[in-house]
Amino acid sequence: MKLAIFLPNWVGDLVMATPALRAIRRHLGRSARILGILRPQLAELLAGTEWLDEHWCFDPRGRRFEWSRLALVARMRRARPDVALLLTNSLHTALLAWLGGAKERVGYVRYSRGPLLTEKLYPLRDAAGLRPVPMVDYYLALARAIGCPVESPRLELAVTEAERRQGERIWKTLGLRTDGRVVALNSSGAYGAAKLWPTEHCATLARRIAGELDCDVLVLCGPGERRAALEVVRLAACPRVFTLPEDTISLSSTKACLARSRLLVSTDSGPRHIAAALDKPVITLLGPTLPDWIHNPTVAGSTLRVELDCLGCGKRTCPLRHHRCMRELRPQRVLEEVAAVLGGRLVEAA
Repeated sequence: MKLAIFLPNWVGDLVMATPALRAIRRHLGRSARILGILRPQLAELLAGTEWLDEHWCFDPRGRRFEWSRLALVARMRRARPDVALLLTNSLHTALLAWLGGAKERVGYVRYSRGPLLTEKLYPLRDAAGLRPVPMVDYYLALARAIGCPVESPRLELAVTEAERRQGERIWKTLGLRTDGRVVALNSSGAYGAAKLWPTEHCATLARRIAGELDCDVLVLCGPGERRAALEVVRLAACPRVFTLPEDTISLSSTKACLARSRLLVSTDSGPRHIAAALDKPVITLLGPTLPDWIHNPTVAGSTLRVELDCLGCGKRTCPLRHHRCMRELRPQRVLEEVAAVLGGRLVEAA
């Protein structure tokens, strides 16, 4: 059997799809050929895993979109997959699977693509529209649609030997302690401003973790987020608060650093899910995201949020322009949760 999988486009969603990928490999075995179609920047996220036989990098938003689309269709026609499994929801991926000649096309009926699918799943809906369900279950249902048995929702990623060495170099360059008392902090997110925790809150939390909980703090960031991370470090004004060297910022370095950290404090963004997949406890700061979407009983840690009528709006920017869901999530509350996870008590800074 030859299976082509259109993988999710966001870091967090791809991580939440790993139980489905694990289920598919276990079910089909090594005799099957599994082709993963994914965004180029996400390929390193799956480094070290063995669920996919080939990584086909495809970016529909690139400058050469038309060429990329035609090239992908041509490549699929040469490969002749028996089944295309659509973990994405867009119309254009269903169209690509159809044009690529996949005999069976399995996915959710959304965005008018039902006629292009041979095996149709219907997302749960109610009077308000799409009903929130854990994304890990959403993807596992697709795996079951092609015959996979029930699989644990446990997230999973690997850290390669090269990534481990990279983590060691970062620790040595920054002078981070090696006794396990490093807390990672991530306040960024590619989705939009509504998910971001205020910079001044991040700085206050970082300073207090270092001073009152006797831990180093490593502020994580993506390629376009280093300026914000440096601002957190500047405002924290503490010698035990660090951020990544500019030449090390990548998904690989994020994995490497999280693997060496004690825990992560994060907004609902990619690093949050990476840490969970590496079996690290995560304190998640939620604003516009409903907790139902990311619920997973196997993830250690806790979820903090402010109870508001507008909670879970799902917007990229605050439609009410007050951003209270994140601004009113105070550093003191988060600090207390960090102390609880570390198993210690808050003490006065020297």
